[in-house]
Amino acid sequence: MAAREVLGDHVVTTPIESSRWLSALVGGPVSLKCENLQRTGSFKSRGAFVRISRLTPEERAHGVVAASAGNHAQGVALAATTLGIRSTVFMPEGAPIPKEKATRGYGADVVFHGRYLEDSLAAARAFAEETGAVLIHPFDHVDVVAGQGTLGLEVLEQCPDVRTVLVPTGGGGLLAGVAIAIKALRPDVRVVGVQAEAAAAFPGSLAAGQPVPLESMSTMADGIAVGRPGDITFAAVRDHVDEVVTVSEESLSVALLALVERAKQVVEPAGAAAVAALLDDPTGFETPAVAVLSGGNIDPLLLSKVIRHGLSAAGRYLYLRVLIPDLPGGLAALLTDVSETGANVLEVAHERISPTLTLNEVEVRIQLETRGEPHAEQVLARLRERGYRVD
Repeated sequence: MAAREVLGDHVVTTPIESSRWLSALVGGPVSLKCENLQRTGSFKSRGAFVRISRLTPEERAHGVVAASAGNHAQGVALAATTLGIRSTVFMPEGAPIPKEKATRGYGADVVFHGRYLEDSLAAARAFAEETGAVLIHPFDHVDVVAGQGTLGLEVLEQCPDVRTVLVPTGGGGLLAGVAIAIKALRPDVRVVGVQAEAAAAFPGSLAAGQPVPLESMSTMADGIAVGRPGDITFAAVRDHVDEVVTVSEESLSVALLALVERAKQVVEPAGAAAVAALLDDPTGFETPAVAVLSGGNIDPLLLSKVIRHGLSAAGRYLYLRVLIPDLPGGLAALLTDVSETGANVLEVAHERISPTLTLNEVEVRIQLETRGEPHAEQVLARLRERGYRVD
């Protein structure tokens, strides 16, 4: 409650939107907590402002420093600029361009360092020691956790009959804050963290009873790509969170695509994690359920790639290698047969020279758009019925 008073009108109370398509899928009410519509495009503004607002005048005079792949960076930059404080942000190499530009736009100096967030965090700590700047940790501080927890209070107010809350999870700041806030008022509500399986540090750490760093990570969900839980957040998640589940890259892509198509919500891959968990296990979560869309800061080029990946994972893109006779009209006949299935041809390529082909064969690589997996299976069956060799 104290953190909420500190925030005042510096953050917005983001809407909760009911989702008919998800509700129909899981057999009960599902709502989306649209934190992608927050100032700076993610929940990070909450924790960053609470943390920075509580600095002493002497600390403020030395400025602040942070490490972030983008969302925390923007939250820190906006909060610091609002409070008249200098800010420096270290980002991993390859951080999304829109996040970098937005961070600079909010007034921070940006320095790229290292491949992973942990590398940038080490550089930020060194900068703090050299300059006296105060390190604003992206998740592992009680003020940051308290700020993120205000989202949990909003969920309870906006959806008072909620039974399950699903939260995208990286280092655990949002999950810890939401769980502490919700369990204090409604211990009966189930709180579930969702991690990208290619960057899931919590399951192994919880099993070991202490934070355990991952040896490597590889996920499109940069917003939750954190290799080690924080000490503070680990303890809070261990004590207050009911379960942590993981989702694949394919599930993230499908969820992101579904949110664009069905909910008209643009999110980053990390922001789609909670919905991905619902799609993976429609009967696994008691309803009414709330899925947190934690952020919407996505590079348009990445959005395009993820949408195409999501279409493919959903069976709506079909990539085929078809062997046809090297005769006049052979390609036209193939395309006619494809058109009769109702599939849309997106791309065609020929291969005539290959050690796997006979003198009288041509390999055609064809990319099709279908209406989904059942339709894709119908296309394959039809082509094989017509005598084509299809891979």
